[in-house]
Amino acid sequence: MKYLTAILLFTVMSLTAQTNTMEPLVNVTGEGIVKVIPDGVSIKVRVETQGKEAQQVKAENDQSIDKVIKFLRSQGIDSKYVQTEYINLNKNYDYNSKTYNYNANQTLTIQLKDIKMYEGVMTGLLNSGINRIDNVQFTSSKMDALKADARIEAIKDAKDKATAYAEALGQTIGKAVQISEQGTSSPQPPMYKARMMSMEMDNAGGETIAPGELMIITKIAVSFKLN
Repeated sequence: MKYLTAILLFTVMSLTAQTNTMEPLVNVTGEGIVKVIPDGVSIKVRVETQGKEAQQVKAENDQSIDKVIKFLRSQGIDSKYVQTEYINLNKNYDYNSKTYNYNANQTLTIQLKDIKMYEGVMTGLLNSGINRIDNVQFTSSKMDALKADARIEAIKDAKDKATAYAEALGQTIGKAVQISEQGTSSPQPPMYKARMMSMEMDNAGGETIAPGELMIITKIAVSFKLN
């Protein structure tokens, strides 16, 4: 019993000592934002086919996809920038006609490294057989370098915040003792999402996208010593 009491007393004293010697810190989160004009674009398109016979529906869908892929190759787009996202074949029941039909669809994501190719490629995709445009997202070939710049800006922002807090207390900050990245994002507005081919065809012959600026945002948590 005395031995157990001694252990408990020693533990309490150790915790008390740690609390009394805890370093004063300033914990802040810095945000770094870098903007750039996009030079590339990612396009997600889909071919959908419907019919009464599963094999026929799938065959027609495959033929359309084949035409789309051949068109992309004719434009000099490397195969590594064209990727199938998913392939579906569904059996659906029509309650009005009391019959079954089949729906086949395949989605492709196409990376264009030159944003100037967008108008011509999109027109060719529509003529090749796609009937859904799911999404268009802007990209930059300098993304890695931009993320590095955003991290530096986030660290500077964190230091400025910590300095301001310390000065308000008549103190100063010391060296950083902990750094933790909270994440990097490139938010984009939902500027383009079309379901039917006609929505793009209505705009054929003109400019149909406005790239604007792409933002890269990084948040980093930093702990500084408080002097």
